[in-house]
Amino acid sequence: MSYQRTQRVFQCISGLWVGSFITIGLLVVPLLFSSLGDRQVAGFVAASLFKTQAYLGVFLSTFLMVMANYLVRQGLNRFRVIRWILLGMLACAVAAAFILIPWMNSLRDQALYLGISVRESSNAILFSRLHGVSSTIYLIEALLGLALIWKASAIKNAD
Repeated sequence: MSYQRTQRVFQCISGLWVGSFITIGLLVVPLLFSSLGDRQVAGFVAASLFKTQAYLGVFLSTFLMVMANYLVRQGLNRFRVIRWILLGMLACAVAAAFILIPWMNSLRDQALYLGISVRESSNAILFSRLHGVSSTIYLIEALLGLALIWKASAIKNAD
């Protein structure tokens, strides 16, 4: 029954991680934009938060997948579905951390070099589209996270 401790640690880590998604995406970032007078400063802080969240997502989804593999080997076959959820979350985090966020930061840096905000630059439309894709991926990852918590919390009662 050593897998029970692993299962509890899995649930705790995944709960904290998904909670951080909800907190940052639905509370902290909107609060930044509504309370800070400078949208550019709010954007820099939000970008930093999302970058940290993306790197954390790459690490934690990988770590939790290792734990899920262990639990599957212990006979908890319901973790097979959880591994697919984690794989989806990992794909979202990798896309954000290594494609979208660096690309958006590059566009922002180019505009700053010219002394203007990215919304005033010639790349404003591209930046806006990337922002939309990034927001969609973040939402997908958050929804997958909620599915992860739902599945993980039901396992303890079922097994």
